[in-house]
Amino acid sequence: MENFETSAIRTQTERSQFDEHSTPLYLTSSFIFQDAEDMRASFAEEKDKNLYSRFSNPNVTEFTDKIIKMEGAEAGYAFATGMAAIYSTFATLLNAGDHIVSCQSVFGSTHTLFTKYFPKWNIETSYFKAEDAENVEQYIKPNTKILYLETPTNPAIEILDLEFFGKIAKKHNLIFIVDNCFATPYLQQPISYGADVVVHSATKLIDGQGRVLGGVAVGKADLIREIYLFARNTGPAMSPFNAWVLSKSLETLAIRVDKHCENALKVAEFLESHPNVELVKYPFLKSHPSYEVAKKQMKLGGNIVAFEIKGGIEGGRNFLDKIKMCSLSANLGDTRTIVTHPASTTHSKLTDEERNEVGITAGLVRCSVGLEHVDDIIADLKQALD
Repeated sequence: MENFETSAIRTQTERSQFDEHSTPLYLTSSFIFQDAEDMRASFAEEKDKNLYSRFSNPNVTEFTDKIIKMEGAEAGYAFATGMAAIYSTFATLLNAGDHIVSCQSVFGSTHTLFTKYFPKWNIETSYFKAEDAENVEQYIKPNTKILYLETPTNPAIEILDLEFFGKIAKKHNLIFIVDNCFATPYLQQPISYGADVVVHSATKLIDGQGRVLGGVAVGKADLIREIYLFARNTGPAMSPFNAWVLSKSLETLAIRVDKHCENALKVAEFLESHPNVELVKYPFLKSHPSYEVAKKQMKLGGNIVAFEIKGGIEGGRNFLDKIKMCSLSANLGDTRTIVTHPASTTHSKLTDEERNEVGITAGLVRCSVGLEHVDDIIADLKQALD
């Protein structure tokens, strides 16, 4: 098996008659057939051939093939966004009357799917808290079909033991789905711990430069086949241009994420020493409650640091107002450092009780540490905190 960096760079579509070194853009809606038999055999899937870019496209295939190799998966399908990947995966695999067991700390839009939309189709979700993970079996019912989690979680940076959950899923014959967005396939491969499907928002570290949207689901071939058929008929396909950008991004994923993680650890250590910070959560800080689990299943700690500012919501707002260099944005995983105060922005519509339930306290700040010089990142955070 090739090394990670080699696969990321050398997995390419077949060269055209022009012998290009770098894969070109295939901006076409459709593809042609040589004759009636070629067309029949292609639609019958007797031939592995592109038919229509909603189904497959050379650029999208190249991107997907790279993620399949990186995650150690059998198959995959790429989507227009991360949420398209998550929704399509659930919509494919669930029927009316099914039940999901999920960690309570999930991305806001995933939470909305679970609580607002899926109940319309008689699909229920039971949440367990990350700190109560060892008791997850009490939430499993006869109609439970999927065990779902993110690790690290968004935005509380909790770490869930993939090996433990893989065994639980196997014991109860559940489909185990992991959102691996924060870690990327470079830092963590959930399939090696028993995950059946892994989903990503490629918009984040996989792109890494805040340019395009994308999502991907990879995993067992039989499950991905069903997800592909659902997506082929419902239309959430990734655009060839975005796939081309994202495939190029994967060539530098390892080297970028190494530096992100190096910067993030230094930022986390600085924040831990600041008198106006009450708490810092970063997987590779020894103070993190799941430090040993993180060291077991992650190569490095990722680029997201969560910290609690003294002064609650007002303290958080004041901090954002004083930031000079770092960006105030809803994105993450960018070359540029981004700070977000969930209680006054992304999760402001929740009650205090609802926010606390998912680990979003009044003064919590999420920092997506970028690739600027770490001294400049720390200087900006320091002046805002001081």
